[in-house]
Amino acid sequence: MTTEYLSFTQLAERIGVKTGALGHYRLPDPDALIGRTRGWLPETIDAWNAARPGRGVGGGRPRKHAE
Repeated sequence: MTTEYLSFTQLAERIGVKTGALGHYRLPDPDALIGRTRGWLPETIDAWNAARPGRGVGGGRPRKHAE
């Protein structure tokens, strides 16, 4: 049986972001390395993505209060 790994592009597609955005993400360690090419198991990415903080975590700019 052949094990299939996700490429950088496939990883971006799986979590619904563009590949350029992945450069800003702290990705999990790859499950496979072939030369400089990284590969991740789908289970690894699904678990990592589920554990990522949700939108708006970290505060950001304070909202103006309506008077």
